[in-house]
Amino acid sequence: MPTLLRLATAGSVDDGKSTLVGRLLYDSKSVLADQFDAVERVSRDRGMETTDLALLTDGLRSEREQGITIDVAYRYFATAERSFILADCPGHVQYTRNTVTGASTADVVVVLVDVRQGVQEQTRRHLAVASLLRVPHVIVVVNKIDLVDYDEQTYRSVAADVLSTAAGLGLSDVTTVPVSALVGDNVVDTSSRTPWYDGPSVLALLETISPVGAPHSEPLRLPVQLVIRPQSAADESFRDYRGYAGQIASGLVRVGDPVTVQPGGRTSTVAGIDAAGTELTEAFAPQSVTLRLSDDIDISRGDLIVTSRSVPAVTQDIDGTVAWLVDHDLVPRTKVLLKHGTRTVQAMVTEIGGRLDLDAARLEPSETLGLNDIGHVRLRLASPIPAEEYLHSRAGGSFLLVDAQDGTTLAAGMVGDALLSTAGAPGHGRQSGTAAV
Repeated sequence: MPTLLRLATAGSVDDGKSTLVGRLLYDSKSVLADQFDAVERVSRDRGMETTDLALLTDGLRSEREQGITIDVAYRYFATAERSFILADCPGHVQYTRNTVTGASTADVVVVLVDVRQGVQEQTRRHLAVASLLRVPHVIVVVNKIDLVDYDEQTYRSVAADVLSTAAGLGLSDVTTVPVSALVGDNVVDTSSRTPWYDGPSVLALLETISPVGAPHSEPLRLPVQLVIRPQSAADESFRDYRGYAGQIASGLVRVGDPVTVQPGGRTSTVAGIDAAGTELTEAFAPQSVTLRLSDDIDISRGDLIVTSRSVPAVTQDIDGTVAWLVDHDLVPRTKVLLKHGTRTVQAMVTEIGGRLDLDAARLEPSETLGLNDIGHVRLRLASPIPAEEYLHSRAGGSFLLVDAQDGTTLAAGMVGDALLSTAGAPGHGRQSGTAAV
């Protein structure tokens, strides 16, 4: 059975990202005939001489009319080697929030760079997001190589700049590929027009990259979403039923396992595991299940059931990195809601520790954060949460900041000093890899 790889694509506007994804889908024979016929028809209606493969991914009418990608579009395709879930993220600067969303669960991020433009501010921002989110692998596609007559030196210059920028942001596993998404060079098959490039095509890389380790290899973490306790039932045995439902964020649980509930530290053992009317002996991430415990303890929505062998500490003070996603500034003493798993608590921003300078790849002093800024903050919570370092746990270390008045998502956050260790400090504990040109 082919392994599953989650990938996200990102790039500045007009770098050819949608064309690359369309070419990848088409050349890998992952496009249905009626889909391709529709794209051909729209292309003809626009007076285009060739089929615009970008239309395979720019599915929203508003996207097609504007010629830009404005939403995360998920695509599913497979080859003989592997299955893929592709998150096609928007490139325009005001949609950076969508890139954060798409990259948050990715095993690899594919970043596009126009060979004629080189590294842009948005390129640095996308690489910074990949670093902060601890995406294990990055492929930088140096696109439109056909427009510089497949010139090797032009590609080498851009690739060197890319690798230097990535290293400054703490990325260690970065590979660059010269590509023409429009023509198809080095997308699925290697191209004879780039004889000076002896590396693999984009698809070949994606088929051989190692995905993130299995979620069930991490400690059990199950955020409680719903407490199931029927008030009445025809079956007498069901009247005493009490279960705690949620999606397992990480780890594996078996009947008989000792568990702890945070915050609070109450302990019990797993008496039963139910899923869709079926009783299981074990379950693992990302299954949605209901746990029954041997002890009748007080558990409510927002609590976290964890293995007693690895219990996260609770805290009311958070040091974190945030990507600010709205157009009004974040200032100290701003009151927000912090959403961590299924738990939402009141919080206040007590301090802004600085903003990431994307050009210098270092933290610079700043008293505010603006739209699309990435910065370091300190938060004081009204009640404790079992927060973990994002470096060690994506599920336990991620959070959202939400406007208490209208529910708007203000920021995506990561617990810990990820920004402090990334900015100006190449290599921050990420797995080693080769940066190939």
